[in-house]
Amino acid sequence: MMVEAYHADTSWRGKLRRRTVRLAARRPARAPAGPMISFCFDDAPASATEAGAAILERRGLRGSYFIAAAMAGTEAATGRMADATAVRRLAEAGHEVGCHTYSHLDCGQASAADAVEDVARNAETLARWGLPPPTTFAYPFGDVAPAAKRALAGRFALMRALHPGLVTGGADLNQAPAVGVEGADGETHALRWLRRAAGRKAWLILYTHDVGDDPTPSGCTPAALERLADLALSAGFEVVTVAEGARRLGR
Repeated sequence: MMVEAYHADTSWRGKLRRRTVRLAARRPARAPAGPMISFCFDDAPASATEAGAAILERRGLRGSYFIAAAMAGTEAATGRMADATAVRRLAEAGHEVGCHTYSHLDCGQASAADAVEDVARNAETLARWGLPPPTTFAYPFGDVAPAAKRALAGRFALMRALHPGLVTGGADLNQAPAVGVEGADGETHALRWLRRAAGRKAWLILYTHDVGDDPTPSGCTPAALERLADLALSAGFEVVTVAEGARRLGR
């Protein structure tokens, strides 16, 4: 089965909504005690659960995987997707399994009721797979409408978006910023933000999708992920899952 490509709203209305929604249903974070970093994998491709997890585990680190359960075992734009067995292995190894929408539903274009229903279905499916209840959520496409954000706000300790930035004191845990490690300049982009996070003693959340020697435009190479992990460790960052970061900084 091939999952059809789906595109976020790129109209001027969509762009305006993505800016103004950041003012709605905010949950301010406490300031980090020191620099932290998280490594996230969205959807998640099998390559992320295999090569990506192995890179982190060799360093004693753990990542956060935001799973859209309907995609499990399918062929998608980022390659073969991990199945339930692979996701269970992640949890057993100590990685965080976070929540996406079940069908990769765009929370920016869906009604609040549909978004809540799809999120609930995803959490229920993860439970059937034998996984603990997810405590964090990532908006597919990084998008959300104000009504959906308000409706989902009480369900998770943190909800992660895709606009670049750092989690510092006062940052919105209901629409937390993240930096993509994607495409030809993804590593360079992430390095700039890593240096900013070190200087500000902030929490940097990195995300990608597939991990391979010939990644898609949404993914990164194993070498890039290794270099980022090693640099973060050498720079004194504490590597945390998104759930652990939210636990520390939530009010």
